[in-house]
Amino acid sequence: MSNHHETALAHLRASDPVMRRLMEAVGPFTLRPERRRRFSVLVRSIISQQVSTAASRTIRGRLEGILDGSGLTAEGIAGLSGPQLRSVGLSRQKASYLLDLAGKCLDGTVRLDRIGRLDDEAVVEMLTQVKGIGRWTAEMFLIFSLGRLDVLPVGDLGVRTAIRDSYGLDDLPDKKTCLEIARPWRPYATVGSWYCWRSLDLKRNVVQVARGYPT
Repeated sequence: MSNHHETALAHLRASDPVMRRLMEAVGPFTLRPERRRRFSVLVRSIISQQVSTAASRTIRGRLEGILDGSGLTAEGIAGLSGPQLRSVGLSRQKASYLLDLAGKCLDGTVRLDRIGRLDDEAVVEMLTQVKGIGRWTAEMFLIFSLGRLDVLPVGDLGVRTAIRDSYGLDDLPDKKTCLEIARPWRPYATVGSWYCWRSLDLKRNVVQVARGYPT
C-alpha cells in the first residue's frame, strides 16, 4: 500500500466515526487502479452500463474473442463493423458508442496517453465528448484507471445507498446531502466511496449467510 493510501486511511478514521466503523467492518483497502489499460477500462465501462455484472463479463469475453487475442484496443474496435459488435451481445447504441470511442482515440480528440496529466474536471470534459460517456463513467475512469484519490461520484446509486444506510437517512441522499456528509472525507473521497461500495457487498454477504445461501 502506498504512503498516500496510508495517509488517506488515517485521515478517514480520524475525521468520520461512521466511516471508521465501515472501514473496520470491511477490512483492508484493496483498490488497485489499472493505470496501463485506459482504453480497456473505458470499453468495459460502456459495456457494463445497465446490464448485470455477469452479462457484462460474457459480452466482454465474446468481444475479446472476435478480436483474435489482440486485446481491447482502439485499432481493434475500429476495425469491427456494427453488426460484428452486435453479434457479441451489444445493443446497436452501445456498438455505436464503442466505435465513437475508438474513432475519437485514433483521431486525437481523446488523448489517453496524456490524459493523466489533466486535472479531474479536464478529464471529465475530455471523456464526455465521446457518445455514451457521461460524468459517472468519467468518474469511474478517474477512480479505476487514473487512481485519483478525491473523487465522489454523487450520481452513483451504490454510494448513495451506502450513505443512506450507514448514516441513518430515511431516503436516498441528493447531491447536496452527499457532498455535505462526505466533506470530512476530503481530500480522499475516492477511498470513502470505495468503502461505501464494499459495505454493500458485506451487507449482501451477511444476508446470504442468514438465509443459508453460499457467499
